[in-house]
Amino acid sequence: MSTYRKDKPTAATALRPLAPVELHKRIREAREELLSLRLKRATGAVENSARFRALRRDVARCLTVLSGKSTPAKKK
Repeated sequence: MSTYRKDKPTAATALRPLAPVELHKRIREAREELLSLRLKRATGAVENSARFRALRRDVARCLTVLSGKSTPAKKK
């Protein structure tokens, strides 16, 4: 099991300073790679099946950061 490292930034904190255009670009690239992996899986040529999960999570992470930028945070 991995241990938490305070000095290591998470993927979401690395994405927050990016512009929305850059986030859209990353989403598009990840989805294109997912498509190519699906095609490789159909032919049985996938080398790293864990990449599917990583790409799906990257897309979700980018979409989450992007939605946070588009809607203002509620203040209590």
